[in-house]
Order: sequence, then C-alpha cells, then structure tokens
Amino acid sequence: MRAPSFWWRRAGFAAGLMAPLAAVYGRIAAARLGRPGVAPGIPVLCIGNLTVGGAGKTPTALAVARLLAAAGERPVFLSRGYGGRLAGPVQVDPRRHGATDVGDEPLLLAREAPAIIARDRVAGARAAVAAGASVIVMDDGFQNPSLRKDAALLVIDGRRGIGNGRVLPAGPLRAPLAPQLARADAILVVGEASAAAAVVAAARGRGLKGFHGRLTPDPAAVAAIGARKVLAFAGIGDPEKFFATLAEAGIEAPVRRAFSDHHGYTPQEAAGIVADAARHGLVPLTTEKDFVRLSGALADCTQVLPVTLELDEPEDFRRFVLGAVAAASA
Repeated sequence: MRAPSFWWRRAGFAAGLMAPLAAVYGRIAAARLGRPGVAPGIPVLCIGNLTVGGAGKTPTALAVARLLAAAGERPVFLSRGYGGRLAGPVQVDPRRHGATDVGDEPLLLAREAPAIIARDRVAGARAAVAAGASVIVMDDGFQNPSLRKDAALLVIDGRRGIGNGRVLPAGPLRAPLAPQLARADAILVVGEASAAAAVVAAARGRGLKGFHGRLTPDPAAVAAIGARKVLAFAGIGDPEKFFATLAEAGIEAPVRRAFSDHHGYTPQEAAGIVADAARHGLVPLTTEKDFVRLSGALADCTQVLPVTLELDEPEDFRRFVLGAVAAASA
C-alpha cells in the first residue's frame, strides 16, 4: 500500500473525516504499548519508527549489528519477515530463500549477521538464542508488546517527520506520539530535520538521547554509473528519498518510477522498465531492497545503489548501543 498524500499535509478534509476512527485506533495502540513483554534472557535492542513507511530502520539495524560485532558480541537480527510467506521461526538463508519466502529486508540483514524471521516475536527470540545470539537486534516491532525491549531507538525521516501528526488511518503515526516516546530511549533523525523539529523537541523534553545521520550512497556504485543517465525505480516506503539521494550524488534520472513499499514487480512491469530504459538509452537503477525482489531480464540489466548510515555522533552512538547491552546484561 502506498501512503496517502494527505498523511503528509498538516490539514485536510480526509484526515478530519477519519479522526474518530483514528481516536479509537490510537487508544488501542497506546494500551498495547504499555503491556509487559516476555524477556528472552539476552538483551533486546529494537530499531523502530513512529510512523508507517520507510525511515531508514534497516540501514540503522545493520549499523548497530556492526558495532556489536566489533565489540565481540554475537548479534542476531529478528524480523517479522513482512512480505514473505513463511511464518517462522526460521533462519534466513539467502542461498535458498527469496523475498517471497522471508521478505526483502531480512535478506539484506542476513548478509551482515544471522537473521531470524518470525511472526511470533517471542518464538523468534527463542530461536535467536538457540542460534547463539548474545544480543537480539529487532528490525521493527517497536509497537509489538510481546517481547520486552531493553532499549528502543526510533528512526525518523527528517524530511517527512511525522506528517500531519495524526494516528492511523487519519495519519501515518502507528500510535499516539506521547506514549510512543514514553517507551523509547533514543531517536535518530535521518537526513535534514526540516520536518522533524517538533518531534525532536518532544523527545528532548522527555530526556531521550538524540542522534543525527544520513544515508550515504556507496562511492564505488556511484563511480560505476559515472556520467550515464538512469531510469530510477523503487518500491520502498518513500521512493522520493531514493530519488533525492540520486540527485545529491550527481546521478541524473530523467525517468523515475515509484511503487508501493515491498512491491512485487509483475512480469509486465518488469518488461516495461526494461523497454523504457532501452528506448531512452538509460541504465535501470534501484535500491538493494528492491533488487532482491527482481528476477529475469530486469535483474540482469539493473544496477544497485547501496547506502550506509553515516552518523554525526558516531562515538556517542557507540556508547549508547554498548551501554544498553551492558546495562541489560548486568
């Protein structure tokens, strides 16, 4: 599903019309946040967000896992496996699993460290422990109360913030802002905080730690594209973020195709992208998350632009992550 445009505007008839339903949903969501979860016996670090849609959670989870591994920990990712057919718990094996099995994000996570997908988060945590984890890194699941989180980091897209500030379905918030912040330990604003100032102020008022970062494209991938123009396509939470990254990297994309998050490309759509790229003399270019959902001729001719999280406060962030693990292990 693509997020409706009115979610990102401060006022609107549609949002007002849905306000009563949003109020009911918000009360239920806030009550769920307060439930005690099951402790799996090892630290659980949750990388979540306040809203529906992409904010940079997966690159953040990867960065956290690298920090933990460098400190001698054995991180294991835990994901719901959204978009995959397997309920789990199952450990992701990129050699035999595809995006239709386990979802796209777990395939990316599994390149860095073992990844478990499970719709039942408690069962997934037990599987992570059995796989030898010393710490669990949850990619999403902040609003799921079944598993106790020892530390929760909320990732916020600085360009979009929390949109109109309303709860689903009137806006993009997964639950009212205040109870979400009350359950968090830190926030990470990705990109320029042009639309996130109010959230940053609210988080600061609650004493949450604050970090800032940006998604930086891989220099080798940018160099490989060179001066060639591209047909850019993306089926992520916010395709415009990908297109903006291309512009900042100096990659010219005269043709762009935006799809909904976790979009499964049909043979007709794939053939259309290949044909349009050939007609205009462009190189098809997409995200890592999209690429694991491609096959056939489109996969063969498409280039990928990987991104990594670059932090403004790397040492403070390292202390936060390792400190959370140390405190939970004490």
